Amino acid sequence: MRKLRLKRRVRRRAHRVLRRAAFWALRPIRWRRVPPPGERLRVRVLLQNAHGTGGTIRTVLNLCGYLTRDHDIEIVSALKGNPKPFFALPGDAAITYADDRFAPKGRTARLLGRFPSLLIPSEESSFRFMSLWTDVCLLRALHRTPSDVLIATRPSLILLAAELTPRGTATIGQDHMSLESYQPPLRRQVVRAYRRLTALTVLTGPARTGYEAALAGSGVRIVRIPNASPALPGRPSRREHKVVLAAGRLVSNKGFDLLIRAYAPIAAERPDWTLRIFGSGVQRDRLGALIADLGLTGRVELGGFTRDLHGEMARASVYVLSSRREGMPMVIIEAMGMGLPVVSFDCPFGPPELITHRSDGLLVPTGDVDALTAALRELIVDPGLRDRLGEQARRSACAYDLEHIGARWSRLISGLDPSAPRHITRKPDKSRKIPA
Repeated sequence: MRKLRLKRRVRRRAHRVLRRAAFWALRPIRWRRVPPPGERLRVRVLLQNAHGTGGTIRTVLNLCGYLTRDHDIEIVSALKGNPKPFFALPGDAAITYADDRFAPKGRTARLLGRFPSLLIPSEESSFRFMSLWTDVCLLRALHRTPSDVLIATRPSLILLAAELTPRGTATIGQDHMSLESYQPPLRRQVVRAYRRLTALTVLTGPARTGYEAALAGSGVRIVRIPNASPALPGRPSRREHKVVLAAGRLVSNKGFDLLIRAYAPIAAERPDWTLRIFGSGVQRDRLGALIADLGLTGRVELGGFTRDLHGEMARASVYVLSSRREGMPMVIIEAMGMGLPVVSFDCPFGPPELITHRSDGLLVPTGDVDALTAALRELIVDPGLRDRLGEQARRSACAYDLEHIGARWSRLISGLDPSAPRHITRKPDKSRKIPA
């Protein structure tokens, strides 16, 4: 076991050295474009997989649709990982697939596809999906034609934008998490590279505070802009169905194991109610076994992926989020917009910014299974409380309307000077330790 850990450590360090060498070699590949006065800005948006299913993808696609009103938008998807998009693509935005996994590959592409990426940090979760051929494709997409503004939407792509974007292009990193949520090796790379950005947008106040401290003196403009809620189809929930709803990837961080344990006493007390969990992931079998072991078959349902989550919300009365850590969960905003009172762990960082306790939802200490049980029980037995919190939740969700959030993004983009050189006003203090 010790030898295996040593091999992994050596492999990661070797990859880090090669990655730095690649960035150094590629840095001269730059040019500059100064847009004529009055011309619509050319905005390029980097996504990992525009055909994927995550909340980041949905919010970015919705935002791009809004931004086409004022700017020429091109979405560059690092991968085309699925033959068809899960979410609707904005019709007025151009879309480019850097590495189309469904297109025929030549000999060179097949060869480079066997080697790991040098541009993506091995500590970043997207690394396993990328290859040396993906690197080549991304560089082609970035340098094929110049853009005025480049927006990157996850750490691996933000690092790429910060290091290799052509001069004269304003760079915006859209970080959906927080500095503290990344492991120390990736965190160090983030702090070093984000200093080269023109602007960094974050979703929450605590995330902004963390980045302001880490990037102090860099000249990077740090702005808090939360995610926008998409248009909600159909009518909101009347909170009449005896259903508690949850949704997300079936992974450890989402805490569905805690939720299932918290729901067990309620299932015994109120057998006419059902907990429905929608999503897929590596823990599906484990969660299914837990449901069986606790005797909850028929009371707790694992529903898999659904394309009609809003419809499921309309057929539920309570939404619950049991994550151990979050950025700003879009699903909470959507549930609130559908008139559902939300019970959530008070986890860092998004839920406490979205929910006002006992006004439009309930917050309980993170990981406290008994407290989660008590909060769910309170809403299930008290329809008056459900209605009061649910109606206030709808009003609270209006603050995240796309018209409002999209306008903030458009003002940010229009206020940047793409022709201004990016610079660092002060080198980072190497004596100051980055918090682990």
